[in-house]
This record gives sequence, structure tokens and C-alpha cells, in this order.
Amino acid sequence: MAEKQRVLIVDDDENIAELISLYLMKECYETMIVNDGEEALKVFPEFKPSIVLLDLMLPGIDGYQVCREIRTGSQTPIIMLSAKGEIFDKVLGLELGADDYMIKPFDSKELVARVKAVLRRYQPVSPAVPSSSEQQGDYVEYPDLIVNLTNYSVIYQGHSVEMPPKELELLYFLASSPNQVFTREQLLDHIWGYEYIGDTRTVDVHIKRLREKIKDHQNWALSTVWGIGYKFEVKR
Repeated sequence: MAEKQRVLIVDDDENIAELISLYLMKECYETMIVNDGEEALKVFPEFKPSIVLLDLMLPGIDGYQVCREIRTGSQTPIIMLSAKGEIFDKVLGLELGADDYMIKPFDSKELVARVKAVLRRYQPVSPAVPSSSEQQGDYVEYPDLIVNLTNYSVIYQGHSVEMPPKELELLYFLASSPNQVFTREQLLDHIWGYEYIGDTRTVDVHIKRLREKIKDHQNWALSTVWGIGYKFEVKR
């Protein structure tokens, strides 16, 4: 029997945390609830969650710092939960490494759906680096870069690079259409869908994170087209 996927729920509102846990357990997830950031960081390595649901407004260590600490050594998916709906808060959360962001109050069924969606996209990168001849499924390949959408892996200069699902999907989408310019709105529509319409800085944040991991190559680059958007430029 397959092992249950584990969800770490970090929220100081016990009623909300219990409700989230109830819905997730009905979907056969194993859950753990903690009510502050310090406890979350303590139990994270022991519980080894498949995904973290992280409230921002926590006593002591806030959700931003918890996210930052987790990201120093793990790519475990994180969905941030917050009553703050400002674009700045969303962008900051995404820049720190969150995979999704939900505003309170939210529908519990929608939260469960988003948990499932993020987990479907996420797959830890295998330490073994397959050669290009071993790649299967949907992938794009350039000198020193292979992006595989089927198993959510990126190989850069012969080494596996860990990245959250949205970063990988954005890189794959751009690399699949070399030299084609996409506006931020088009990228939002293709990668994030309706819920991020109007929040174009989300794209900028993810491009910045990709550039930190994937440096420009003599044959290709992630290029900014000023006033329009971005493209995966292949140099002839």
C-alpha cells in the first residue's frame, strides 16, 4: 500500500487548522498541526512533509521567515495562507520560495484542490543524472540544458538543478518556443491561470529565480524584451 502523503499545517488559528486537517484527512492525507513558526521548523525535518500549508501571521517567527528557513535546505512545496491580499505580500511570499498563495477566508475544497495540483506537479529530482538518450516524455534540450516536464527535472551543465514546479514550467514553456516573445500576461495565463491575472510581478520574480540557477549560455539565454516581456533566446 502506498505511503500517505503528509501535510504540515502551520497556523495559530486552531479552528482553521483543524478544519483544514479534517478536509485533508478525508482525502487520505496524513496531517500534523503546529501553531507557531519555531515549532514548525523543529518538526519539519522529523515529520518530512510532502507539502507545507503556511500561515504568514504567526507568533514569534513569522511565515516569511519559516519559508526562508525551509528553502535553505529543501524544495518541499509550500502554499502560503494569509489574510493579506496585497500584491506586495504575494510577491514577497513567492520570491521567498512559496509555490502558491491563498487569501483568507478561502474555501476548504479549493485549498484541497490546490494541494493536489501542487503535489501533482512536484517530484523530487533524482540524484542520478540521466543522459539525453535516456530522457523520456516531454522535454526540451539545448547545449548544457535539458528541461523535462514529464518527470519535472532540470539538468544544467550535467547536474540536476532543484526548482519548484512553477519555475520549471515557466522555463519549459519559454524554451519550447525559442526566440518567441511572450508578454507577462501571456505567461501568467499559460503557467498560473486565472487566479494570478493582473499580478504580473509574479513572472518577474520567477524569472529572477531562474536566472540565479540557470546562467546565460553562449548558445542561449533567458532574455528580457523591455516593455513587452521575456523570451528564451537561441543564438544563431
